[in-house]
Amino acid sequence: MPEVITLYRPVGRKELALIEESGFSAFPPRLPEQPIFYPVTNEEYATQIARDWNAKLNADRAGFVTKFNVDKTFLDKFERQVVGGSEHEEYWIPADDLYRFNANIVGPIEVIAEFHGE
Repeated sequence: MPEVITLYRPVGRKELALIEESGFSAFPPRLPEQPIFYPVTNEEYATQIARDWNAKLNADRAGFVTKFNVDKTFLDKFERQVVGGSEHEEYWIPADDLYRFNANIVGPIEVIAEFHGE
């Protein structure tokens, strides 16, 4: 069994539907205007995005937190990025590498939280 790192990704309803279509095994390709895939390193940061941005600002007024494991050997090729406070830590995966990233997910992608806007 490979050594894994647990990551999180806040998603909206549309992205969650595409994850479900994959059998909870992969994230969908990025859109042309989305050159980077941003999984985050902690549940608190993912919750903040899903609750405070996705559920309030997205048209569908819903945000979900996903949790998943990635093979550490693969992830070691990418640097962690801090984009605000120290808790705002994420990986920047180029869109062209997302298929490799998906191939290195170990186990299912789980939905661990759900938020709905007013």
